[in-house]
Amino acid sequence: MTDTVDKAPASVPPEQIKAIPVRHYGRWVAGAAVIAVLVLIGIAFSNANINYSIIPDYVTDGTILSGAWHTLYISVLAMVLGLVLGVILAVMRMSSNPVTSTVAWFYVWFFRGTPVLVQLLLWYNLSLVFPILNLGFYKDEMNQVMTPFLAALLGLGLNEAAYMSEIVRAGIQSVDEGQTEASHALGMTQGQTLRRVILPQAMRVIVPPTGNEFINMLKTSSLAYAVQFNELIKRAQDVSSTSLAVVEMYFVASIWYLILTSVFSVGQYYLERRYARGSSRNLPPTPLQRLRKHLRAFLSFRRPEVAR
Repeated sequence: MTDTVDKAPASVPPEQIKAIPVRHYGRWVAGAAVIAVLVLIGIAFSNANINYSIIPDYVTDGTILSGAWHTLYISVLAMVLGLVLGVILAVMRMSSNPVTSTVAWFYVWFFRGTPVLVQLLLWYNLSLVFPILNLGFYKDEMNQVMTPFLAALLGLGLNEAAYMSEIVRAGIQSVDEGQTEASHALGMTQGQTLRRVILPQAMRVIVPPTGNEFINMLKTSSLAYAVQFNELIKRAQDVSSTSLAVVEMYFVASIWYLILTSVFSVGQYYLERRYARGSSRNLPPTPLQRLRKHLRAFLSFRRPEVAR
């Protein structure tokens, strides 16, 4: 008599398995809700009392173009001033000298703790405190010295230096201390170590937030209208005072801010890729590279994932 052994059923071939995808009804509901809100906003703006036809004409208006140029000009100069002072303050903050480190800490505390608009107004009204500027070798009325341009530059640049010092300090501290010890063992001075070893490696950490700060500076520069500097918002208000197209001019200014921030966002993207080459073996493809890949796949009538 032989014992019967129960055999396990054979596994079902993969081609016979019918996979039923999970239905995500919440995604459809959320998508429909977002589309409905966008439609309502579009209807509201289409029925608003806004003359959209004049907006394209004023985008290239000479007065608006002058304001856009002044916005870019003051933003670049203020960012350069903030970056230079930020590096100096970061080095002072990390110094073993208690006087320099305390002064740098107080600077960061004060300028980060007060609004930019207040700082701009203080510089612009400095003649109320010091009517005459007397440096010994130079003497003049403060009203003649503290122009709207200088007030905007100092207000924006000195405030940015406080934020840039923290960014630079974080980048320097991200470099391993062994790099400093190795450079000192090779006979490098503290300054040479900072310039040749520390800062080049710290740039990978410093560049991304610096790009964000510059893009933010392009928008923060709009506060300079309070000190009568002829930036984009001030020029848009000048045009609206004669054309009575107040809201339309704000739309024009917004278009130029979007153009400027978009251009520099692309530059920031490629700058970050450059400094990320030492930390990533395979960098992700750029948007242009992805577009070329999909275009080649489309022209060859193949799907992108199987195209060669």
